[in-house]
This record gives sequence, C-alpha cells and structure tokens, in this order.
Amino acid sequence: MFTTVLMIEKPLVPADVELVTTLHGDEPVSFVVLMQPRGDQDRLLRALDDVALGELDDAVRELSEEKREDSPVSPAERSLEHSLEALRAAGAEAVGQIVQDRPLDLLASVVRETGADEVIVLTAPHLVEEFFHRDWASRARHKVGVPVLKLFAHGEE
Repeated sequence: MFTTVLMIEKPLVPADVELVTTLHGDEPVSFVVLMQPRGDQDRLLRALDDVALGELDDAVRELSEEKREDSPVSPAERSLEHSLEALRAAGAEAVGQIVQDRPLDLLASVVRETGADEVIVLTAPHLVEEFFHRDWASRARHKVGVPVLKLFAHGEE
C-alpha cells in the first residue's frame, strides 16, 4: 500500500479527491491528512494573494466574515472530517488530525512514524509565499526526506 501524507488548508472537493486518489493508478492508497487551517496570522498574505490574482471580492469577503461560535465543532474539524469521509468513499484509507502548532515539525514526524512514501501539499496559490519559497511545499522539501508534490486545490463546486 502506498502511504501519502496530505497537507490541506480547506475541505477537499470532489475534483481534489479524484486527483489525489488516482495519482498512483490502481495501487491502494492510504492517506494521513494534516489539516492546517489558515489562521489570522496569514490574513495579510491571503489578502495580497487575492489582490495579485485579481480576486478582490475574496479579499473583501474575508475581512467581513465572522467566526461562528454557536457550534461545538470547529470549522477545521468539520473540514477534516468531510475530507476524510470523501477519501474513504473513494476507496482509500484515511486518518487525520488538525495541525495546531509547528506544522513542518509535525509533518516530518508523521512521515517518519508512518513510513510515508510521499507528501502532497494541496493548497490554493499563495503567490507571496511561493515567490520567497516560504510556502509549505518548498519548506517541507528540506525536512521530510521523501518526495513532496505541490498541487493546487480546486475551488468549491
């Protein structure tokens, strides 16, 4: 079985699930999903990315969004569970966790502990971070000792 550590920022959409579950043909795949929600500290970078990509509506919408405090389950937990269910429905094994702190250290330890064959970073374009090679994939390549594939996530369908 092929083991992939999958780093995501938002819930997987069907196109993302199909992409990551078919990369290795018919070989069975097991995923360890690390959900790293983009936090408040990244708000300026996201706004710059939105402006650079011409997505001004997204930049404005994010500033006006408020957190929902009425649910006992966080948005990140819902996103992770949705993603795990989608991967399992596609026939893959999948477990996961929310990344609280030090995502690259956690990634390296998960790769070691699981004997992962690869890391896939599935993310939206982050132009500022990519330009300075501070995005997850660029930084992970120096830490994990297995191939790191960077894919761009599809938008909500």
